[in-house]
Amino acid sequence: MSDATFTPALGRFAPARFFDVAVALTRERLWRSLIIAHLAPRPGDVIADVGCGTGTLAVFISNVEPQAEVIGVDPDPEVLAVARRKSTGKSVQWRQGMGDTLAETLGTEVVDGITSSLVLHQCPVPMKEAILASMFTALRLGGRLVIADFGLQRTALMRNLFRIVQLADGKSDTQPNADGILPELISAAGFHDVREAEVVSTINGSISVYVARK
Repeated sequence: MSDATFTPALGRFAPARFFDVAVALTRERLWRSLIIAHLAPRPGDVIADVGCGTGTLAVFISNVEPQAEVIGVDPDPEVLAVARRKSTGKSVQWRQGMGDTLAETLGTEVVDGITSSLVLHQCPVPMKEAILASMFTALRLGGRLVIADFGLQRTALMRNLFRIVQLADGKSDTQPNADGILPELISAAGFHDVREAEVVSTINGSISVYVARK
């Protein structure tokens, strides 16, 4: 279902090159560390970061487990250029591709772990479904999925703060996330043991860390 369009990392707010500055306001060190803890990369693992943006998480994974093969995938050549500069001296691969075409970009049943952060909230529901199905196809049996994204906004404060995200990325794509749709979509894609493992409050809404297995 892929086409040539995608939502830039900062939506309509700013060019993607400013993504690192903006994401620092979301307590990224905390939720990225939680991703790593749940992903638990091991020597020899193939780990894919889907929608890797400027590459911070992929480089982090490589630092934590230098003997893992880390692949960052993103459709935006601008952010991949930043990622390549950031990863000088690191053994991280960068591939341009859409999240719903991972069979073509990575292969089928070749990845031990897949992670994605702050991507799905920007996508229409059919694309969320297609990306999750694509992740399922790329993972080996027993593979691990860890997603960090804006999830159920449980309090009035978080719902109000999340309006900042909706101004940038549009309400129609983001509202399903705020209503808590992601665990349902992850399960529908075929994953099991789906759970919301962590919730991190930020200045623009709460970010949930979802874990699952193939």
